[in-house]
Amino acid sequence: MADDTGTTGEGGAPAAGGGRFSLNAGALRGMAMGVLKRGDLALAIGMAMVLVILIVPMPPWFLDIMLALSLTISVLVFMTVIFIQKAMELNSFPVLLLVTTLFRLALNLASTRLILQYGHEGTAAAGHVIQAFGGFIMGGNFVIGVIVFLILVLVNFMVITKGSTRIAEVTARFTLDALPGKQMAIDADLSAGVIDERQAIQRRLDLQKEVDFFGSMDGASKFVRGDAVAGLIITAINVIGGMIIGMAQNGLPFSQAADVYTRLTVGDGLISQIPALIISVAAGLMVSKAGLSESTEKALGGQLTQYPKALGMASAVAGLLAVLPGTPALPFLLLAGLTGAAAYYTDRKQTRERMQAAEAAAVAEQQKAPVAEEPIATALRLDMVRLELGYGLLSMISGGGNQRLTDQIKSLRRALATEMGFVMPSVRIQDNMQLAANAYVIYVKEVEAGRGDLRPNMLLVMDPRGEDITLPGEKTREPTFGLPAVWIEASNREEALFRGYTVVDPATVITTHLTEVVRDNMSELLSFAETQKLMDELDKEHQKLIADMIPAQISVNAVQRILQNLLAERVSIRDLPTILEGISEGSGMTRNVMLMTEHVRMRLARQICDANADEEGVISLVTLSPDWEQNFSDSLIGQGEEKQLAMPPTQLHEFINSTRQTFERFAMQGETPVLLTSPVVRPYVRSIVERFRPMTVVMSQNEIHPKARIKTLGQI
Repeated sequence: MADDTGTTGEGGAPAAGGGRFSLNAGALRGMAMGVLKRGDLALAIGMAMVLVILIVPMPPWFLDIMLALSLTISVLVFMTVIFIQKAMELNSFPVLLLVTTLFRLALNLASTRLILQYGHEGTAAAGHVIQAFGGFIMGGNFVIGVIVFLILVLVNFMVITKGSTRIAEVTARFTLDALPGKQMAIDADLSAGVIDERQAIQRRLDLQKEVDFFGSMDGASKFVRGDAVAGLIITAINVIGGMIIGMAQNGLPFSQAADVYTRLTVGDGLISQIPALIISVAAGLMVSKAGLSESTEKALGGQLTQYPKALGMASAVAGLLAVLPGTPALPFLLLAGLTGAAAYYTDRKQTRERMQAAEAAAVAEQQKAPVAEEPIATALRLDMVRLELGYGLLSMISGGGNQRLTDQIKSLRRALATEMGFVMPSVRIQDNMQLAANAYVIYVKEVEAGRGDLRPNMLLVMDPRGEDITLPGEKTREPTFGLPAVWIEASNREEALFRGYTVVDPATVITTHLTEVVRDNMSELLSFAETQKLMDELDKEHQKLIADMIPAQISVNAVQRILQNLLAERVSIRDLPTILEGISEGSGMTRNVMLMTEHVRMRLARQICDANADEEGVISLVTLSPDWEQNFSDSLIGQGEEKQLAMPPTQLHEFINSTRQTFERFAMQGETPVLLTSPVVRPYVRSIVERFRPMTVVMSQNEIHPKARIKTLGQI
């Protein structure tokens, strides 16, 4: 009873003790998290543990963890060195060399203590990691293990560490020698204004870090070399000392002692020398890539595969080795195929890159060509014809296919030259970010002559019958003539054509508008230089006429004005010899340009009649009544050739209304008649009609060719 009571009575104590234990565990976890958050404390504790390992014996299980940690750290350092772009990205590498070397030496000492103290108990005396490495490498024969271990040590000592040490020495020396020149370069850039003070300070700091780094690497490389020597000595001590202790103190036979201690020593040496070898290779890569500005795999892959001839020769050698007697063909043929394919694709890639580089260089050369200061006089130059596009229409210039705007403009210039004998000036096309995205503006001599709004990926549909368009789309007005139209999707093109609608693409809309603007302004676009050029390009047999006429009978300026008068009424000047003959004849009778123009029009009667005839060759006429003929004749004032029209406003307004009503009535009937007047009043009638119906042709009776077929529709 008392025992039960005592047990029960003490039950609170364990509970209280458990509570204290939980509190202590929580405190320990808090301390651990605090240490991890403080990197400086973590490093200090880690280095203290290394010192403890040198003094305090370690249990085998803890040694296994530390050996695995050593191998993992070495692999981490090695991979980091491979992937960094520049050596300065890991400028803590000398410190890593010191820490990892000290860590491995501490583990060597701990493993040596376990091997010498407990080696007689078996191959697991120093932990399972050493046992596994020893058994795996030796394969049951300790002689093989010793040979493999010695080869690893020699490779590390004689090849890698020796080369790394030499490279570190030379790099440190050269870096130090170049320090004054680099500092002077920084000062020169600062003085020239290439960099500011802040950049100069940063570059000096980077330079100082580089010097310190390579100087430290020169000394730290000795750690790697010393580590290899220490590993070789420790291994010899483990084998000899272990066998002496095993045979003398523990009574092991020679063969058993040799097998156990050699297996343990070789396992210990491998688990320490493999990380040492990895760190040595990392150190060699670090000092070797001092001149590289990219990661190791990019540098090696890019430089080894940039010579297709070398790859081709390697492929040829591998293929030759494959056919030698007694040589296994498969591996060499595989390598020959791989290197040959690499050579082929590398050559194609380099050829393509050279072509792209040449194109880029040509573009860059054009862009960086020195631009001379534009003379002030160039600001006075006018663009005869300019087309400005919103950014949404720029695809019509750069796009492919037959609908490209620039191609259509080229065709327009050729068509105008063929039809009108007028060489249209080059059209300057440029973007204007101030315009709406789908807008365009046409300028003639820097003055706006037309504008419109397009839908780049749609089609413009118009009904030639003037009826409403029933297709779905966006209603608008055609920008050239102001006719009602609809923008439809391209997928409805066939349906629109089936219904008899007129379908045009956006580029054609601009070209049509540009054509009409140029036709309306041809007289202004025909310059003195262009007139002279037209006469100079006539055939040789016509040059005698020009020589006799200019300047004796008429000047080039007068010829230009006559040609402008013809173009203003859209009379073709392609038959320039006939025009010059008419000018020569007219100049003998008058010096008045208007009268000479009328005489030339009479000489061009066949051409004018043909241009205004319908498909059946018939000219539809609306004649001016005798009353209006008399009214116009009575309204002429002035003497001789200096007559002018001075018709009363009321009478003029009556004529305009009567003419408009008559022509609109015939237009509704599908007719486009010509207004026929007497030769005397034709210029004056035309000057009135062009103000409200510029497309209406006004002809005189002298311009009706005798063979022309005419049809009179009515009278004004």
